[in-house]
Parts: sequence; C-alpha cells; structure tokens
Amino acid sequence: MPVVQSITEEILDLKRQRRAIILAHHYQDSEIQEIADAIGDSLELARAAQKFDGDVIAFCGVVFMAETAKVLNPSRTVIVPDLDAGCSLVDSCSAAQIRAFRARHPDHVVVSYINTSVEVKAESDILCTSRNAVKIVNSIPPEKPILFLPDINLGNYVKQQTGRENMRIWQGSCVVHATFAARKLVAARLAHPAAPVAAHPECPSDVLSMADFIGSTSAIIEWCVATDAKEFIVMTESGVTHSLKRLAPGKQFHFVPNENCNCSECPYMRRNTLEKLRDALDKLEPRMELPEELIRRAAVPIECMLAVR
Repeated sequence: MPVVQSITEEILDLKRQRRAIILAHHYQDSEIQEIADAIGDSLELARAAQKFDGDVIAFCGVVFMAETAKVLNPSRTVIVPDLDAGCSLVDSCSAAQIRAFRARHPDHVVVSYINTSVEVKAESDILCTSRNAVKIVNSIPPEKPILFLPDINLGNYVKQQTGRENMRIWQGSCVVHATFAARKLVAARLAHPAAPVAAHPECPSDVLSMADFIGSTSAIIEWCVATDAKEFIVMTESGVTHSLKRLAPGKQFHFVPNENCNCSECPYMRRNTLEKLRDALDKLEPRMELPEELIRRAAVPIECMLAVR
C-alpha cells in the first residue's frame, strides 16, 4: 500500500522542491509555528528572508507583512496562504487619505507604523515598528510637525514617551489590542497577584498604565523569558504562547480576553492554516505581486527607518 503523508510532511517536501522558506508571525497557530524556519514580528521576518538563499518565501502572517517582504526581496516569489488575512490598522488608513493630508499640511513628516498597506508606505517619509517607534520619532528634528499613523494607542504612547507636542495621531486601532479592557486586567491582577503585566503599546492607555513592561511582541517575549517571575499576565495576542512556552517552559502565562470575542486571538492571523500553506506551496499561489515603481517608492521609508541607529 502507498504511504500516506501527513500534511506536515507534504509541506516540508514542497518546501524542499520549491527551495522555499516558511516564515511565521508570533500570532500564528502553533502548528504553523512548529514547521516555520523563522518566527518573529513582521519586520524581523522580512529581514530574515533577505538572508535566505532560495527562491520562494511563504509568509504566514497577514497581507501587509508579505507586501513588506516583497519590497525587501523583490526578486523572490512571495506567497501567502490566504489573501483575506487583512488587518484593521491597514483598513483604517488609505494612500488617498495620506495624499490629501499632505496637500493640506506639506510641512508634516509622515511616520507610518509598519502595520500599513504598501501604498501607504509609499506615501510616507519613514516607517516604524512598535519596538523602535519612540526612537524613530526622536530622530526627527523637534521643530518638524509629525503625522503618526495609523494606530491611535501606539501614537499616544509614543507621544507620551517622547514629549512630542507637535504630533498629530491617526484614529486607527488594532481589533485585538484596542479591545482589551482595563477592568478585565484588574480582575486578572486580583486573580494572579504575583504576576507582573506585560503589554503591547497598541493597548489602550488605561491598560498600559497598569503594565510593568510595555513593548513589541518580540520584546514582551524577551522580557518574560529574562524576568525572574514565575507567572505573567500578557496583554497581546495569545499566539505568543508558543514562543513563551518554548523559551520559558517553567513559567505560566495568563491572557486576558478582549471585548470582541472573549478571547485574545486575531481573526485575520488565524485565517492561515496548514492546508492553505500546503496549497500555496504547491501552486505558488496566492502570490504577492507589486509594481516595480511601488516597490521602489515603498523601499525608501523602510530604508530610512533602518538607517536610524
């Protein structure tokens, strides 16, 4: 009888045939992270792909991340398991809106969070991540007014950390982080009084005010691993459990449900499955295709960000 391969074996065979690398964001299901060549945040993964000697990048995350990978790796084939894996932050801000703002306020420096479409990136002066947003804003001359987009909570956090008064903030938000409620965090702290709180800066300010540590997804993981506490309350997407348990197996992590789904999961991230990943590697579809001119323009603010030390 013929040997029936598991779906994981199918994926690994296709990966070898395609000379592919599998990149997985921290918010992906554990079964995807288990077979990934690299796990990280969107920029970490796009940069990891630059160091890879192969032909195909299978990006398991959301679409804007695959777009960034294509901008940084224009000669490679970039595929995504599901083109409907979007992002509420991307949806909150269009390139046409940024062009209209620039027409009214030509003196502003446009600082865009990496959680934006490639078209918005192309209209921006410089990008930032949740990890380097404060550093990026501080790198801009203080007399220059700034438009920070699209996340209102990250923008407010950056404004508070930098003391930057001449900074306008877009009104977008993350469907997961923005719906974490302070009252639920209070209840979690009462239930786990010995557990310090780690929060992503996309969370509302009343949640951040109770955090012992505020940082990007990767920074939260690093902090929880390095800190001596035995249990933590983690205010970000629960997909980070995979890395936390792998890197700190003796610790406990408690996730506070948000108001939308009474869970801590991103509905967009969870659209990706092993079946969709297998099919994408088999057919090399859906494929991320971007015009050369758009790639060229979007690369400029990315390189500006990478130049900030």
